[in-house]
Amino acid sequence: MTAHVGERLLTPGEVAGLFRVDPKTVTRWATAGRIGSIRTPGGHRRFRESEVKTLLAELTTEAGGQG
Repeated sequence: MTAHVGERLLTPGEVAGLFRVDPKTVTRWATAGRIGSIRTPGGHRRFRESEVKTLLAELTTEAGGQG
């Protein structure tokens, strides 16, 4: 996967809002390797918007197929 120069980075809170989960859940996913994250110089996690949207699409497709 290639990162686009200037690609928007999302905070755990923003990612949590998209998935409708707690921000701590997003942090656990990153720790488990379920979603990639980048560390800022201050030690905060940031997530690539493209990667988040890809995961969201995969999970939405999976959930829709189980009906």
